Amino acid sequence: MSQSPATLPPVLLHSEAELARDALATPLLGRAVRLARWAGPETRVGAGGELVDEQLPAAAAELGLVDGADGLQAGDAAAYASEAWRVAVDTGLVEVVDAADDADDDADADDAEGTVVAGEELELITSGGPQDVLAIWLGALETVFADATVPDLEDLVDVIQDGGEIDFGELGWDPQAEADFLEGVLGNLYLLTVGDGATDDGAVPLPALAASMIVPDDMGEPTDDILEQVSDAMMRLDDQFRMLAPVGLVDYQPVDEALMADIDQGDSGEPLPPVDDEDVTRYGMVRLTPLGLYGVRARMLEAGVDAPAVGDLADKGADTLLDATSAFPQTAARAETEQWLARREPLDAARELLAAARGSDEGAPLRRLRCQQALSLVGGAAEPALREVLDDAELGGLARVWLAERGAADVPPPGEGMVFWLTIDTIAAQLAAEGNSEELRGLVEGLAAQHSGFFAAAWRVEHPATADVLEAMGRLHPDKKVAKEARKAAFKARSQRG
Repeated sequence: MSQSPATLPPVLLHSEAELARDALATPLLGRAVRLARWAGPETRVGAGGELVDEQLPAAAAELGLVDGADGLQAGDAAAYASEAWRVAVDTGLVEVVDAADDADDDADADDAEGTVVAGEELELITSGGPQDVLAIWLGALETVFADATVPDLEDLVDVIQDGGEIDFGELGWDPQAEADFLEGVLGNLYLLTVGDGATDDGAVPLPALAASMIVPDDMGEPTDDILEQVSDAMMRLDDQFRMLAPVGLVDYQPVDEALMADIDQGDSGEPLPPVDDEDVTRYGMVRLTPLGLYGVRARMLEAGVDAPAVGDLADKGADTLLDATSAFPQTAARAETEQWLARREPLDAARELLAAARGSDEGAPLRRLRCQQALSLVGGAAEPALREVLDDAELGGLARVWLAERGAADVPPPGEGMVFWLTIDTIAAQLAAEGNSEELRGLVEGLAAQHSGFFAAAWRVEHPATADVLEAMGRLHPDKKVAKEARKAAFKARSQRG
């Protein structure tokens, strides 16, 4: 798994019932179930549980797979049937019996045939709950994932050592490194899907995904060697995503065959041509399906990664909600807060949120910002809670904003000290949430333009973040004279605090 933030943004998952229906509708699991129901006492398997060659045509016919039809090439029907059968065995939909049980030596075991019976998991497909179906699907995903990290079998034939062992060194294949690479790719795809920068449909260009694994974060213009590595990674991922699509993990638009043909006609080591920004889809597009989000998250959790889902905080206190969502992107924080509010009465929720927003610690401004955003989702029933804190030094400003936005009557105007305190608190929160963003730069410019004496008064504000905010304003403001004024005010604020 590639490096990820300490806390990932929460993912909004479909219900388990919806995900289970999606799992049963995937081509690969659907085929595995059909073969498990087709198998009987006459079904013959090898010592490893694989269908013997003579059984493959019947299995393919059962699945409606015919070479030459629906774009299938010679041998594809048997290969797909074999893959579906392997998934049926690995997930317990069928159980192999008698294979090699009576073999006296290794040679006999290699040639031994067995039979199969219906596995216990097969009944769960129809009688089990959504969690049972999803557990079976995760087993199918594990099988496909393992297959996707294995090199082409044709390449293996030439590197088998004496005694039947694979010379991994000659093949240039490190099984663990291959698995880690694909895990990292899926982790990055997950991040690109659940983060604020995700596209509307969640699709990610294959070059961008490959580059996220290869190009160092601090590299400016990639070198030719790096670009060649990215091109090689794209080709590997193209093969792997073609394998992962039938199990429902991803929706994948493969690399344009015309581009592949150009490579095949050139030197064997020639990388893909430079990416055309105007038609990046030709280089492959991939997105995690709702089922894929569930699957990758399940693998992350198993690996010990903190991968929250929206709704995890619904039964927690407001203090936990505000602290946790402080690290979330805006859209994720809103989705989590909506679920938290759905379980509470508006007035009780508002009081709990306001109580949790108090504090003078470093994280308090961002907590208050998340509180303010949460309160914007609460209806008019919360008004008494906001009026109760009008005189509170930390909460009175945001309470007035909330009431004014709803046209409430008899809202006392804030004093100048409260206005300045709320301004410092808001900028401190924005700095913590977004850093030196363009939105914050615009806010800073607007404040300096509207209030000619802002810095002369702001350094006196008794807020723990006053000096840091003024220093940031000096860093962000494009006008050198105003920036210098802000830095002088920051110095005064620090001197005042001792």
